[in-house]
Amino acid sequence: MNELDVLVVGGGISGLATAHCLARSGLAVEVWEGAEQVGGKIRTVAKEGHRLESAASMVVNFRSELDPFLRTAGLEAHKRGRSPMAKRYVLDADRLVEAPSGLGDMARTPLLSTAGKLRLLAEPLAPRGCNPHESVAEFVTRRLGKEFLEKLFEPYVAGPLASDVDLAEARATIPRLTALEKRYGSLALGALLRKVWRRGSGGRPDVFSFAGGMATLPEILASEGGFRVRNKVRVGEVWPVRGGWMTRGVMGDTPRTTFSRKLVLSTPADAAADLVGGLDAELARLLRAIEYAPVNVVHTGFDRTRIAHPLNGSGFLVPRRSGFAANGCLWMSSLFPDHAPEGRVLMSSYVGGARNRAAASWDTSRTLGAVMHMLRAVLGIKVDPDLLHIESHARALPLYHGAYSLRLAAIDRRLAILPGLYLEANYKGGVSVRDRIQCAGVAASRILRHRECVMPRKSAPSHGSGGMQNIAPVPAAIR
Repeated sequence: MNELDVLVVGGGISGLATAHCLARSGLAVEVWEGAEQVGGKIRTVAKEGHRLESAASMVVNFRSELDPFLRTAGLEAHKRGRSPMAKRYVLDADRLVEAPSGLGDMARTPLLSTAGKLRLLAEPLAPRGCNPHESVAEFVTRRLGKEFLEKLFEPYVAGPLASDVDLAEARATIPRLTALEKRYGSLALGALLRKVWRRGSGGRPDVFSFAGGMATLPEILASEGGFRVRNKVRVGEVWPVRGGWMTRGVMGDTPRTTFSRKLVLSTPADAAADLVGGLDAELARLLRAIEYAPVNVVHTGFDRTRIAHPLNGSGFLVPRRSGFAANGCLWMSSLFPDHAPEGRVLMSSYVGGARNRAAASWDTSRTLGAVMHMLRAVLGIKVDPDLLHIESHARALPLYHGAYSLRLAAIDRRLAILPGLYLEANYKGGVSVRDRIQCAGVAASRILRHRECVMPRKSAPSHGSGGMQNIAPVPAAIR
């Protein structure tokens, strides 16, 4: 039995980034991953000369926040920036309209009526909210108006986040915007002050992938991150002992037990619940109640000469009132030309999410039919794709629905009586690659601050949550 400073269970981007940040500080870190390869849902599939992204398609780096991590992880040399074409489109009725990116664009955009634009100008006069758990729809409507919500904001929440604006908690889903209101009382004033204080540094973000596709990110982290990775390890149980944690699993047919001073569970919420269920039934219940949205990623390839549209941007998002089943479409070969052979077009459409859960059970024919119905109507494509590849994720992304911040607070209270145990996954702090890397850095700092904590003695896996009755009751809002 070996001893570690930190054992990370789960080799997705959350686990790998956390392991790297800890290993940089000189700790002995190991990652156990149940699959044959690391990366979780981040995979790049090579097919007929195309690079097909299974999940995340790119990294969006605001204000160079990820630059130190990319340098220390040896990833900077592997970056591949997107094409200079930066237009982003939103579907409005049966036409594509460029999404506004600044105040000037807002004034000129045909997406919003005159009344909608006047409502935006009144944003600084909108009162502060009094409900800390209001939905995204309530927050955006209150500050920016119903038209802005339906035409611009709802497509973003339903597309990249696979969520529902009427159910998603604003505080958890769009924390940067709610923080502006809390600090300045206005989104417009807050954004202006931040830009002035940063001397204009908050410009367009750096958007990139990697040589070989997004799978390069976890592959480089696993090989050069400074920690050891063990694949195909099925973890069966964890329990606290004096000074740390014991973890028991099976690697192939070989049982494996390891002691670590700290234990990080970077798995989906239900898998984490299975591991902690014998230690704290209430913590397990809180984790199991986290909802996930199903998403099908539909990759289609075409001969460039068969498409009249210039495809001069990143793609488009689809409002819920459009009548189309898909949430949006990325023009991957426009973003990253090396993702398709010369003379070819690669598009990735997204079907499902909280908006259309039933789509997860559709067969290939119905899924492709829904996508092609949209592409024919929007882009005028008259031919069937000569490349088709569908990635189905029954539990693609966690949904920050309901009073989600209360749920996270309740989870943290349960963790407080399990010192040395940490949860680090995309159901906490955001679902994007950028969010996961930033959260990993915060988690690593917290672990390093707590590295001297001593565990209470337990000689075997706990059975139940006796002795934990002093934890505050879980609010009814998140039961």
